[in-house]
Amino acid sequence: VNIIGSQIKAAREKSGMTQKQLSEKLELEAIYTCRGSISRIENGKRAVTDIEIDAISRILKVSLDFLFGRE
Repeated sequence: VNIIGSQIKAAREKSGMTQKQLSEKLELEAIYTCRGSISRIENGKRAVTDIEIDAISRILKVSLDFLFGRE
C-alpha cells in the first residue's frame, strides 16, 4: 500500500524514537495517527497521506528524498 514505510521505520529507529512517541509528536501537529497506525505504515499495510509524510519528515529530521529512497 505504501513504498516509504521501511524508510520511516529506519529514520524513527535511528532517531531513538518509539512509535508511540512519533504518534504523540504528530498529534502536536494536529495529525491524529495512533501508534497502531504507525506500525501499519511502517509495515506497508496502511497508506500515508501527504500531510503525514510532510510532518513525519520534519519530526524525524529527514528529507522527503530520503523517505522515497532517492537519497
